[in-house]
This record gives sequence, structure tokens and C-alpha cells, in this order.
Amino acid sequence: MTETEHIIRSRRSIRAFTDQAVPRELLNELLQTAAYAPSGTNTQPWRVYVVSGNKRAEIVRTVTAAVNAARDNPEQAAQYSETFPYYPREWISPYIDRRRENGWSLYGLLGIGKGDKEKMHAQHLRNYCFFDAPVGLFFTSHRVMGDGAKMDIAMLMQNLMLAARARGLDTCAQAAWNAYHRLVLPLLGASADEVLIGAMALGYADGEHIVNTLHPPRAGTEDFTVWLD
Repeated sequence: MTETEHIIRSRRSIRAFTDQAVPRELLNELLQTAAYAPSGTNTQPWRVYVVSGNKRAEIVRTVTAAVNAARDNPEQAAQYSETFPYYPREWISPYIDRRRENGWSLYGLLGIGKGDKEKMHAQHLRNYCFFDAPVGLFFTSHRVMGDGAKMDIAMLMQNLMLAARARGLDTCAQAAWNAYHRLVLPLLGASADEVLIGAMALGYADGEHIVNTLHPPRAGTEDFTVWLD
């Protein structure tokens, strides 16, 4: 196995980070590498906001307050909707089966049982703390761009996650922030023409936290490949 293959196979969604700072120079290098992602006709339709320190704290504080308020108030919850539907409105196998397996495996590690709404909510809130990572990233595109821009930004994000892994850092790509884009974008100073595509936590993994022992299984090629000669 090559070093590149090892980096790809060892990348995981990390859900507990240390508070070790990530130097801005290193972040800049990682983003410059990520920018070599392909994009349709080289449009490079991405904009990246890197938050840390006081700005990160402000965003975490604002959104966690909104999530807590929405939990018990349907009227408030109704005002928050995703930029675009990340997940399907109707699930089918095998996708729903994999989703359930992943969710209950995670909850099992954390000792969260079925119906334990308080613990489930507390774990859900961890998304909006970037799982304690010192760096959060938000990825936007201009609203005139089509769905292809989402694909381009996804490849940028993948490049960034792999580049970070190669430097000893870890990441967690996050769609959870999208529902709160109306709160997040103004705090970023984003223009009215921007839409939030995704977010990411980045930092150094907490190797002592049990949540980071989760290794979701991957389907074999026989499950997703069609060979045509």
C-alpha cells in the first residue's frame, strides 16, 4: 500500500479533539494544497471561512443557543432549514441500514440508549462546538452557481481532509451547520449572494476519547461496482 493510499484509508470522522492550536501558516498550506481540487471549467467556485478564537466562540455560542431553543419550540425550529436537502426525504435500503448501524454504533460507544433524549441532544450539540476542535471551516459558493459547485467544493473538502491527515491532523466534515446558515453567514461577514455548502472541524484528535475508536465498515467493491467488458 502506498503512503497516499494509507492516508485515504486512515481518514475518519473525528468527534473529539484536543485544544492544541493549529498554526495559521499550516492551515494556509493545507488550503493551498486543497485548492488543486478539480472544478468544472476551472471555475473554482469556493470561498472558505476559517474560524478560531473569539469568532469561533461567538458562532458556537449563537448556534448552540438556537439549537437549544428549537428543541422545545416547534415555532422556532421551523425558521431553520437547510440550504439544500443533504439527506433524502425517503430512505431505502441499504442506505438506511448503514445510517442506523453508524448511529447506534456511535451511541453504543457513548452509552446512549434508545429514548435517552437528553444524552442524544447533548451529543447533537457537539456538532455545533466543532467537537471541541480549535478550528472550524465554512465553505460557501455564489448562489448563481449550479449543483456542480457542490461537487467541486466536496472535492476541495476531500483534498483538505487528506492533506490534513498527511500532516498529523484530523477532521470531521459537517452538514449539521447548514440548517443554521441564516445565523452563521452574517457572523462570517458573508455576502447575501453566498450560500453555505458545508462545514468542517479541524484539529488534533483526542486519542484518549472513546468516540474516536469508532471505525465504520466500508462496503467491498462487489457491493458497488459493475464490471462491463
